[in-house]
This record gives sequence, C-alpha cells and structure tokens, in this order.
Amino acid sequence: MKQTTFTVKYDEEKLSAIRQYMGKRNVDFEGELTEVMGKLYEKYVPQAVREYIESREDAQPSARRPARLQAGGGNA
Repeated sequence: MKQTTFTVKYDEEKLSAIRQYMGKRNVDFEGELTEVMGKLYEKYVPQAVREYIESREDAQPSARRPARLQAGGGNA
C-alpha cells in the first residue's frame, strides 16, 4: 500500500509533553498515531468501501513490488 504524509497543527508544548511521557514508557509516537488512524478508518469508512480497497490491494501484489533483475546478467 502506498503511504502518504500529512500535517496536523497541534499545541507545541502539549506535543512535547506527549513525546516526553511516551518516551518514558518506551512507546513509539508514530506507531500510536498509526493505530489511531486505523481506528478512525474503521469507524468512518463503510465496510463495503474497506472491503473494496482491500480487494484492490490483494489483486495487485506484483504491481507494488516489481521483480528485480540480477546484477551481472547472463544465464548461468
């Protein structure tokens, strides 16, 4: 699945506190945000749409990662 980056405005001091206390608990900030985004996706995107998106991902495995040619070429 192709990933994207987005920007969210949030109070700098609060964000600093979140990162500080998550760090004390050895919790990954980005991992937590990814989990929250997944919950938002499941909450707001209808099941039929989620199934459609997942079926498109499953149908195109080779399109996501093309085969690589061996360096040095030639047939062995």
